[in-house]
Amino acid sequence: MMTDLTHSPIFNKKEAEKLERIAYILKTVAHPIRLAIIHQLEIFPRLSVTEICKKLGTEQSLTSHHLQNMKLKGLLSSKREGRNIFYSLKERDVSLIIECLENCNCNM
Repeated sequence: MMTDLTHSPIFNKKEAEKLERIAYILKTVAHPIRLAIIHQLEIFPRLSVTEICKKLGTEQSLTSHHLQNMKLKGLLSSKREGRNIFYSLKERDVSLIIECLENCNCNM
């Protein structure tokens, strides 16, 4: 559930909606496996579940769960070809948000 910032005295409606969208994306990708999947899909724009599992060294059931979740939230798209399902990034803003976080000068 999103917090409604549209009535905030600090942000105009457009700024509030942008912050809501960023928060939604961050909540959706807030898991190391999901971030790794997105990273792989940035490098290889179209991957099957099997290919993603091999690249990440993860179990297919766990990987499929994360892929399905991100697809349901609108961040990924999929296409079935025979027995394989191929995934790609649908929401390009995800990459930009992650890139900004990677480039910040945080003390971690």
